[in-house]
Amino acid sequence: MPLVRNPILPGFNADPSVVRVGNDYYIATSTFEWYPGVQIHHSKDLANWELVVRPLNRESQLDMRGNPDSCGVWAPCLTHDGSKFWLVYTDVKRKDGSFKDTPNFIVTADRIEGPWSDPIYINSSGFDPSLFHDDDGKKWFMNMLQDHRRRPRAFAGIRLQQFDAEAGKLIGPCKTIFHGTELDLVEGPHLYKRNGWYYLLTAEGGTAYEHACTLARSRNIWGPYELHPQKHILTSKDAPLSPLQRAGHGDLVEAVDGKTYLVHLAGRPTTQARRCVLGRETAIQEAYWRDDDWLYIKNGPVPSLDVELPAKRNEASYWAEQRYAFDNIDGLHKDFQWLRTPQPGRIYSIEGGLQLIGRESIGSWFEQALVARRQTHFSYDAETMVSFNPDDERNFAGLTAYYCRYNFFYLTVTADARGQRELLILSSEASWPDGNLKLPLADPIQIPNEGKVRLALSIRGRELQFRYALEGETNLTNIGPVYDASILSDECGGHQAHGSFTGAFVGLAASDLNGTEKVASFDYFLYTPVRHGSDRYDI
Repeated sequence: MPLVRNPILPGFNADPSVVRVGNDYYIATSTFEWYPGVQIHHSKDLANWELVVRPLNRESQLDMRGNPDSCGVWAPCLTHDGSKFWLVYTDVKRKDGSFKDTPNFIVTADRIEGPWSDPIYINSSGFDPSLFHDDDGKKWFMNMLQDHRRRPRAFAGIRLQQFDAEAGKLIGPCKTIFHGTELDLVEGPHLYKRNGWYYLLTAEGGTAYEHACTLARSRNIWGPYELHPQKHILTSKDAPLSPLQRAGHGDLVEAVDGKTYLVHLAGRPTTQARRCVLGRETAIQEAYWRDDDWLYIKNGPVPSLDVELPAKRNEASYWAEQRYAFDNIDGLHKDFQWLRTPQPGRIYSIEGGLQLIGRESIGSWFEQALVARRQTHFSYDAETMVSFNPDDERNFAGLTAYYCRYNFFYLTVTADARGQRELLILSSEASWPDGNLKLPLADPIQIPNEGKVRLALSIRGRELQFRYALEGETNLTNIGPVYDASILSDECGGHQAHGSFTGAFVGLAASDLNGTEKVASFDYFLYTPVRHGSDRYDI
């Protein structure tokens, strides 16, 4: 079989949950504060994946206005019970401090494309929910249990309870069936049944560099669960030079040919500071069962960068230039998402280009007009053409490389207090905990009050350079200094350890802090992957 280089879902695609239905494989991943919620990719061969749906796409299913950065949709679990798909997810409303507010929901669909049902509320006792369909027809719901009294960690184990699908609620006794190992922070549970054993796969160690997949088993679903001989069947915590770091939070699938695979999250750090600009990505490992009915990772427990899969990856499509003309009558291209709001008509329209309706600031947790796609390569070029006529310094629109409210670079068309149009770079540059812009700002460049402006950025590894050209000009001109693009990473995402969970985006934004809803019009967006010598582990 051909070797395929991990990750199989590059760029921010964390907390994978995998299921096979017939000859089709599906992976669901977390989307956090980005809307619509949950990404589901499809594959026929485990190597080539296509985004097919984001199922949480209307207000009755998901409203994240006010959710802080890296809250929102955590760790979806996608399963199929022989008749329909079940998707379980958390909409986290608070995560920092002693308390976490974590309502859990279930939606269903007969087909992966939908329509997906309105959600059923399940509980709020913890996050990372999952649903297990036992062979006797019973359904079991699990989540990690939160206990705010515990210090320093509030992770109190994996809680199990039966789910009554007809009644749409949990029934019967509940029990904490697994407390984890000394690695701590047990979460991300998945149950399986094989040869009379119940297998419990969990994530431990937090989602940074101590992360791991832990396996346990029992003859009874209620336990007690004995630990795997290795405890952690997959981890990079003891292999700091492995190209795939932060490996953990996995799910198992049996392939068409009978082989077993583990999908898991991992990060590819760059720079001496070990920063994962592309966030937590989805990787895959081959696994096998020994005669003692324990599962092992091939060549594990350290994850392999290259894995044998049934087919080759189409690398040409991965390296292809992507031009978005914003002329799709079906709406915004599926590569793009926006932040938090279930009312996209208030922030954009596609009518002769992309029209962004100026709303709140680029750091707002409620309603901001920002439309962006994932950064999926370590090096790339991005470009757009904008028409915008600001009144003053409270109107600004343009091109942004964005991680969260604390970490972004933003080349804007704006104006001074007299209404003279200018180009100005706004940068937060890891300003947690205050979220301030880094001052002093680079000197603005005055431009004519009429005409479109071409905005561009280039990222080469950790270096980011903005460029611009006025309408009618062919060549782009550098603007501002070379910035450190590596801060657009989980490690610099505005929170303490284990607190930032997304990845770098690049896209378009517009703000009107006067409240007059001034519109910025974008003709196109261009994303061009670039092969660069410093990108050692790119696909």
